[in-house]
Amino acid sequence: MSIAVQADACVGAGQCALVAPDVFDQDDDGIVILLESDPQGADLDAAKRAVRLCPARAITLTEQ
Repeated sequence: MSIAVQADACVGAGQCALVAPDVFDQDDDGIVILLESDPQGADLDAAKRAVRLCPARAITLTEQ
């Protein structure tokens, strides 16, 4: 699985960074920063949850 973010779509809600802090962070404006594009194990589970929680749908998960 691979994670991608669309920073221009991000509204800065921060749910991604809260539920998957090893995968996502936020810049000074609250916009998503991708830390790990190919998470594994518990980080993958957390990233999947972040995808579901993102109100802007700025995070996508694709199979490689």
